[in-house]
Amino acid sequence: MSTQRFTYTYAHERQVAIEAVVKACRLCRAIQSNLTAEHKISKADTSPVTVADFGSQALIVSHLLRAFLQDAIVGEESATLLRQPEQASLKAHVVNLVNRIDPHLNETEMLDAIDYGAQTCDFTQRYWTLDPIDGTKGFLRGDQYAVALALIEHGEPVVGVLGCPNLLLNPAQPEQGQGCLLTAVKGQGAAIYTLEGTRTHSISVAPVSEPSQARFCDSVEAAHASHAEHAKIAELLGITTPSYRIDSQCKYAIVARGEASIYLRISPTPNYRSWIWDHAAGTIVVQEAGGKVTDMDGYPLDFSLGRKLFKNSGVIATNGLLHEIVLGAIRQMIKRR
Repeated sequence: MSTQRFTYTYAHERQVAIEAVVKACRLCRAIQSNLTAEHKISKADTSPVTVADFGSQALIVSHLLRAFLQDAIVGEESATLLRQPEQASLKAHVVNLVNRIDPHLNETEMLDAIDYGAQTCDFTQRYWTLDPIDGTKGFLRGDQYAVALALIEHGEPVVGVLGCPNLLLNPAQPEQGQGCLLTAVKGQGAAIYTLEGTRTHSISVAPVSEPSQARFCDSVEAAHASHAEHAKIAELLGITTPSYRIDSQCKYAIVARGEASIYLRISPTPNYRSWIWDHAAGTIVVQEAGGKVTDMDGYPLDFSLGRKLFKNSGVIATNGLLHEIVLGAIRQMIKRR
């Protein structure tokens, strides 16, 4: 008697994730094109948050729950600010914007959806994690940002969708315009979709094996990464091409489709640990495009420990061919500190 091993394809999860990110990108694009001061608020830690952050999280969480009612969801935002009496006009504004995309979501449902992402969960099991707007400062400048969604199982991403509304759909054919989704499923590769959710083509990392021929991408914000140490690593690698500075998980997109071969994120403070939603979707997109993602010690990113990557210091994403060489340059740089 023959036996067949069933392989779960995550086809439904990928489709629902794409639909959710498409909705969120529609909202974010509309808000960014008409951005005013009333769209921006400062959180308790002084980091900026916009009505688009709240609206994006509400749309994504509500869409996921319609398909996967039992799934845990970990998001960056909570509705605490919107529930304050003095923020009634802000709350009404967010509801109005969300209803332009999903007219069936009422105020209570919207607030509950946002707060659903703030609940605790068992991070060792299945859960979704999302950054409703990754790169809020870039968003506010009218520049690059990403809507990032990933499904995690047993501490690793198995599905990822990156919505990049301001990134060229196809760098080789800029006339096709801005806006793309990058999707990946474990073991099934990575692909580009339009912002409407139509698949266009598969993607792969650049086949660069000589470090001096590589280009690396870096954060725009100096607070997010040590630009000085990144420059030292580039010098050790013999890279003379200026870094590709870009906001958000768009950096992962750039590596995944071969526009750069190295993404470095070495924190200016040694004890800093990244939020899981800042890396989950980008990690699987790069990996399924043929690249590699680890921390600066060469260990895989562990998404099973909570809202932060508590075991991982720094993040290194490469085309795979250069990974060990880059790690070696990092070790040299650390010795010279």
